[in-house]
Amino acid sequence: MNGKLKYVTFNTGMGWVGILGSPDGIRRTTLPQASAEAAYQRLGKEAASAEPSPRLFASLTARLKRYFQGERVGFPDELDLAGVAPFQVRVWQAARLIPYGETRSYRWLAGQAGNPKAARAVGTALARNPLPIIVPCHRVVASNGGLGGFSGGLETKRRLLSLEVQVNTGKI
Repeated sequence: MNGKLKYVTFNTGMGWVGILGSPDGIRRTTLPQASAEAAYQRLGKEAASAEPSPRLFASLTARLKRYFQGERVGFPDELDLAGVAPFQVRVWQAARLIPYGETRSYRWLAGQAGNPKAARAVGTALARNPLPIIVPCHRVVASNGGLGGFSGGLETKRRLLSLEVQVNTGKI
């Protein structure tokens, strides 16, 4: 990536999504927004110094479009997690292990991240997740089966979980 930050915004059919990346990997993605400008704004302050680069993100863009259209896809992309606290990195890496269409509890994720008693800290780490869908924090729920929280709102969390379950059961 020539040492510079790059970005793209694109329409998924469910809304506009943004991607921001560095030479080390993907730094930030957004959930679907109402406009390209809203997606760009959600990429944060770093996007102001980034250059647009749709071709660089062509594969990830295509996979995200397919995901939002109800297709099971993987996101093995390299992530740029520079400056992120080690516990957050462990939480996000463990969240990436949750299978498509399934959920795990905050407590389970805390155990996977090496601190079984840190369920609340897991919630805080997930709230700071800059890579929704790629780090599928929407798949983490409360131990009692409740949705817990979600930075994109509980309705979005319900919609994403429902989409994945429908794909898993062949209803899409």
